[in-house]
Amino acid sequence: MSNNGRVVTREVNTARLTRIGVLVALSAVGAGIKIPSILGTPALDSAPGYFAALAFGLSDGALVIGLGHLITALTAGFPLTLPLHLVVALGMAGCAAAVAWTARAMSRWLAVAVGVALNGVALPALFILLPAFGWPFFSAMVLPLSIASLINVALAVIAQEVLVRAGLLRR
Repeated sequence: MSNNGRVVTREVNTARLTRIGVLVALSAVGAGIKIPSILGTPALDSAPGYFAALAFGLSDGALVIGLGHLITALTAGFPLTLPLHLVVALGMAGCAAAVAWTARAMSRWLAVAVGVALNGVALPALFILLPAFGWPFFSAMVLPLSIASLINVALAVIAQEVLVRAGLLRR
């Protein structure tokens, strides 16, 4: 872009980068807290991403939750291959957006149900269409993913509420 012949650069927002870095680091910690499953990827890595979407906006939430999932997949050895985990990370970004939208437009607790339905049921249901996975994969993953989703989204909603009530965050 130019402004009277001068090049205008975007100023880097240090506070935002720091916030995202801290939340991704918390996702990495949560990646180590696993919910038992056949893959080893359901974990408490998503709460910081859901929190970021609720508290700071969809783009921050999508970035944190996507990177958090990739960290978790890395700790499990990318059991579905990196390309499939990239697709899952994008799906999780969509889940975070849906949770944030639902919390703002309707109710925080309905947002928890939306997060569980999308991340715990809808995302693994996509694997039914892939011949190498099908119904057995879905059946084995739906419960651990639903449990992980419930814990992650509920933690994010509770954390946001606590910080709002403490006056440290605006809704």
